[in-house]
Amino acid sequence: MKGNEFKIRASAIGEIMSNPRAKKDKLSATTKAYCQKWLKEQIYGRQEFNGNKYTEKGLQMEDEAIDYLSAIEGQFYLKNESKFQDKFITGTPDIIAGDTIIDIKCSWDEWTFPLFEDEIPTEGYYYQLQAYMYLTKRKKAKLVYCLMDTPEDLVNMWTDVPCSYEGLDSKYRIKTFDVEYDEAVIKQIIERVKECREYINELNEKLDK
Repeated sequence: MKGNEFKIRASAIGEIMSNPRAKKDKLSATTKAYCQKWLKEQIYGRQEFNGNKYTEKGLQMEDEAIDYLSAIEGQFYLKNESKFQDKFITGTPDIIAGDTIIDIKCSWDEWTFPLFEDEIPTEGYYYQLQAYMYLTKRKKAKLVYCLMDTPEDLVNMWTDVPCSYEGLDSKYRIKTFDVEYDEAVIKQIIERVKECREYINELNEKLDK
């Protein structure tokens, strides 16, 4: 439960990288909230449930999305199961393809699919890929959004409208963003992890009083 035990998951880096509004503050309210949640997880021995229809579809359709991408690109992609970590960051990339990391995101529907975006719409995903490249010693990465059919159980749970995209050209179902490794970004992440550790130690001291 000590601050030096804190490591940031690659998928959660975006939650600690926002800057504080006041110059006198070292950490933003969002970053502090994440540190508090992390410490509670350690104290009480379980993680907060953060699931929703977006994460559920991503979990259920990830394998099919990888298969679909493989078929479209004519290259067999195998899902990575290995977890990587160092003293500061942990992460499990979706795909390690030679010198390139590939991370898959399954959009909920066409309205959340970034068809016309020129840049990654969610900054946290950029940090996530930087972390994966850092941990695996790669210099290139791809963030791939896939528009897959919505599983029937999620249709019944979250919407009455079935979402099927079979028959659509792949250019309407796959959107790729290329990302190059930036060492400066990694240094910023590591520095923020160290600041989070200091704050967690402060929280522990407060609890001990």
